[in-house]
Order: sequence, then C-alpha cells, then structure tokens
Amino acid sequence: MRHQRRNRLTVVIAISFLLLGGGFIAGLPGGPTLPAALAAPAPTPGKRLAPETNRPVPAGVETIDPRQLYVRPVPPLWRGGLALSSFVTRNFVGSGRCANCHTLLTDRDGNDMSISNHWRSTMMANAARDPLWLAKVSSEVARNPALRKVIEGKCVICHMPAAATEVHADGGQGALFGPGFLNGNNPLHDAAMDGVTCSFCHQIQDKGLGTEASFSGKYTVDTAAVAPGRAIFGPYRDPVTRTMRAAEGFTPTYGPQTNDSALCATCHTLYTPYLNAKGQVAGTFPEQTPYLEWRHSTFGRDSAKRHEIGEADQHGVLCQECHMPHSREGGVIISRWAPPEIKAKDHFSRHFFVGGNVMMLEVLEDNNALLGLTTPDSKLEDTRIRTLHQLQTESARLSLVDSRRRGNTLSATVKVKNLVGHKFPTGFPSRRLWLHFRVTDDSGGVVFESGRPLADGAIAGNDNDADPATFEPHYDRITRADQVQIYETIMANTDGRVTYTLLRAAGFVKDNRLLPAGFDKTTAPEDIGVHGRARQDDNFRGGSDQVTYVVDLGNRPGPFTVTAELLYDSISPAFAADLNRDAELPLVGQFSRMLARADRRPVAVAAIRWKVPGAGHRTAPVL
Repeated sequence: MRHQRRNRLTVVIAISFLLLGGGFIAGLPGGPTLPAALAAPAPTPGKRLAPETNRPVPAGVETIDPRQLYVRPVPPLWRGGLALSSFVTRNFVGSGRCANCHTLLTDRDGNDMSISNHWRSTMMANAARDPLWLAKVSSEVARNPALRKVIEGKCVICHMPAAATEVHADGGQGALFGPGFLNGNNPLHDAAMDGVTCSFCHQIQDKGLGTEASFSGKYTVDTAAVAPGRAIFGPYRDPVTRTMRAAEGFTPTYGPQTNDSALCATCHTLYTPYLNAKGQVAGTFPEQTPYLEWRHSTFGRDSAKRHEIGEADQHGVLCQECHMPHSREGGVIISRWAPPEIKAKDHFSRHFFVGGNVMMLEVLEDNNALLGLTTPDSKLEDTRIRTLHQLQTESARLSLVDSRRRGNTLSATVKVKNLVGHKFPTGFPSRRLWLHFRVTDDSGGVVFESGRPLADGAIAGNDNDADPATFEPHYDRITRADQVQIYETIMANTDGRVTYTLLRAAGFVKDNRLLPAGFDKTTAPEDIGVHGRARQDDNFRGGSDQVTYVVDLGNRPGPFTVTAELLYDSISPAFAADLNRDAELPLVGQFSRMLARADRRPVAVAAIRWKVPGAGHRTAPVL
C-alpha cells in the first residue's frame, strides 16, 4: 500500500517522444452486429474534412503543470529485488549474462547508460510477471476452457518468448499453467520468467517484418544455428565479434531491423481469435494495433526506407526513437570489457521502453517480493518517473479555442492535441483518457463539473462505471454534468453486447481514442478505424479533437474560474470488476487484492485554466 511520506523528487528526463503512425490490414470478417442505437454510419471514403482553424493562444489562459495535480506518493519501502537470470538454453541466455558486460556503462558526461539498469524495471523485462496479464490469461482460460491450449500458446509467445521459441523449435507449443512455464519444475521456467529478454529481441531475423506474416508473435529466430555462429543483431555496422563469440556463443551482426518499427510490430500488432454465442471460433479481433495506426499517420514510414541509427530520419519517427531515446551526450562504450578497437557510440539507444502504465509500475513496486521481481524498487521508481514524464510532457496538449459568455450561458471550446504517433491511449483495451471540465465561482463553489475523478478510479457521470453493460458515447458538445468525453475502446461480442472477455470481442462498438497527426479516419481500414459517434464528428480528426462545453451559470454574478484537465487511467473500473468475477482463481484474486491497495487516482496529462469575468463586465470572445 502506498503512503504519503515525502514530496516527490521530480526527475526530468528529456525523452524525445514524438511517436509512431499507420498502414493497413484488410478488415476481417465476422464483426459484431450492433444495435441500431449504437451504430454510426461510416463516413464517405476520401471525404475531405473542413480545414482546422489555427488560432493564437488566447491571452489569460494559464497552462497548469500536470505534475502538480493528483501527485502520487513515493512508497516508503525499498527492496533490492532478485538477481537477473543467468539461464542458458540451446538458443538463448539470460539477461544476467548480458549484464556482465553491458552494465556500468556511461556516456561522456558520466550519465548511466547501463542496458540492464534501464531494462530490468520495464514492463518488457517483467512481461512474464505482470500480475494483470497473469490474471487475465487465467480468467480467459476459465471462461473458454476448450481453447486453453490456444490461449496459453498465444500469450506466452510474446510474454515468455525465449521459452516459447525453444518449445516451438522442438515441434511443441508453449503452455503457461499446470506443468507449463509458470511451474518451477518446468525446464524452461527460468527462461520464461526472464520476460522479453535481451537474447530474444536481438535474435529476431529480418524476415517478413512489417507484414501480416510476422504479426501476432510470428517472428523468426534461427534455431538451427549453433554456437558460436548464432547471429545476435544490433544497429551498428562492422561490430567487434570475438568477445561475445567466446563468452556466450553469439556472433554480433549488423541488423538494420533493430532500427525499424517493424521489429516491434511482431508482438505489438496482435490479433486474437473470438468466439460466437455458440462457442465457435468466428474470426480474429485486432486487440492491439499501434504499429498499423503509426503507419497510417505522418509519423509512419516504409521499412524499405530504413536509415542508419546515426542518421536523421526524413521519413517519419520510429518506435525506437521515442521508447528507446538516444543518449544526449553520446560517447558510450557499449561494453564494460571492451576490446581496444571498439569505438564510442554517439547514437546509443537507452533501453527505457517507457509506455504509459504508471499504475502497473506502482503495483510492481508495492509487490516486488511477492512477484519475485529481478529489479530493485529504486529502478522501478526510475522507470515510473520516466513514464510520468512521458505522459505529462510529451503525450498531449490542451488549449482553449473559444470562450465567451452570453448572459447566463458560458460556451467554451477545448482542443485536445495528440502528440504521439499512434492512437492515445494505445495498447490493451482497458485504458482510457478523459476530459475533466470544471467551472467554479469566486468563492470556490462548483457551478458545473464534467468528468470528476472519484477515489475508487471511477468517473462521475460515466455510464460505463455505473453499468458495465453500457458506455459513455463520444461527444462534440457537452451540456450536462453527466456527459463526459472519454477517449477509449469498448469491445462488443457477436451479439452486439459490451464485453470484457477478449475471446468474445468481435470488434469495437466505440473507439474514439485520439488519432495521431495525419491519420485520415475516412480512409482507415476497419481494424484501425474510428468506431461510434466520433466517425461523424468533423472536429475529431487526425492529431486532435475539439469539445464544446455549454454551461448554464444561473443567476450567479461571477467571476468564474474554468479548469480543463486531461486525465489518464490504465485500468477502468468496469474492466477490473469484470475480471474480479473470477476472483476465486488464485491469480485473479491476487491481482484484485493488489489493485484494491493501489492508488486509483488518474495521472494528469495536461491542464489549462482561465477566468470568465462577472456579469456587467464586457468580455470579447476568445478567438
């Protein structure tokens, strides 16, 4: 449990976070049949949206530092964590063996560049120990027991890739529960629990990347190669090979794919099978598609236009450039036991792998020993601070487009700008982003409030929090406190009903997540398209959305203060409540207890504030 002990030391990490954008896969058959009230007509393909008006920043609008809102306390307990794994299998070695040479690295100014210090506290490193993932897989298997092998096999491919690859090389299929990889007696247990380990990612071959042939964990690793001829890929030409060949049996090899978003797409473009009401497999569902969203935006680029790691990219922004930002000062010797011929690198990717999942990093910190993590709390805290920094400085902006008062009515239009190169929020469909809009009078009394966050993680006025079978629609104009603009995905089954079970999700009844710049919703394929009322909203476009609030001020004379906040949460209460229906399952019960002790307050991504004069004062509209 987290406690207020001291003010946070805010460590500002200058992360270059412009992010990623889109391509396409043809829409898959078997989408949900939706009730007419929920369905929205598709926009005309190629329809030209009205040009967006670029207005100057209005005078008197204050940008609030989001780091000062909903401040999350530093935990009081600091645990050391277990040692990194030093397993050895036929094709892989543990991260602890890599750390023997790739730790205690610095740049020319003495900043820590150690790969293991950065990686070990990320969600990539802890993919196999992620308690939400373990709980969700356990629940899906319990609800769909006939597909147990399919579910477990699909999930371990990307969360336990080294172990899964070894089993596949022998003609088998990975399993998670029972005698599977979670079992300490399984011969591949240690390899599995090392998560997305170093020797896995760096062995992915340059085959089929960026295409459907490699999506959903269909990466290629050469399991026929034998030591010391096993290629281990990196982004630098002419690598020195003798040390790693002798120490670990790998031959360092130039691999341009390591500087290509298509490498990340092997696991971060995920399609899962879904069942109809009869329990029959009816198609596949685009559970996560950030790579395809990226390719459909101005951030995206073709894999045929690869560039060297030290070259400026003229065609887009790679996943690696945001999630593995280069060292600023350069001069990094990439091995602590470096042969004399190794040259310092000025373009060295820091293995931060920062996303937006602040709450899960806090859960890991709070339960380090219970989960058997191989990272000290201090490193988890480093990653958590980097994640907060990315969310609060590099992900989105708020601005005021228009604010005017006519008699007792206030009208204000707020613009939300997406800075990242895929939809925001992205990834797993439990995440949401929303606008909290509040008007107060000169005594601090609340005149109007939409989107107020509650202590249990719910949002006041959100239909989905009140009744998980429903959801809050997309809005262009808000006139009541029980209307909330929430950017999220809502899954539907083949009967058109809201579902939280992945293997019943046939499509999205709502997907109004913020689009990346350059994303054309009128031409986007169904798998990455906009779903629900946002498809008809001309103010919801690539890179931004605008929402107009119309507030009845009553007979209050004013003046008034208006605040708009953009808030983020990685696990919605409805999703958590649905998972908790299986709380009798040990892994589900464990995660539910962890979540109950967690800080459920949102992360403030951006915030602005402005004044509205009192009655009798002339005020020009903000233009």
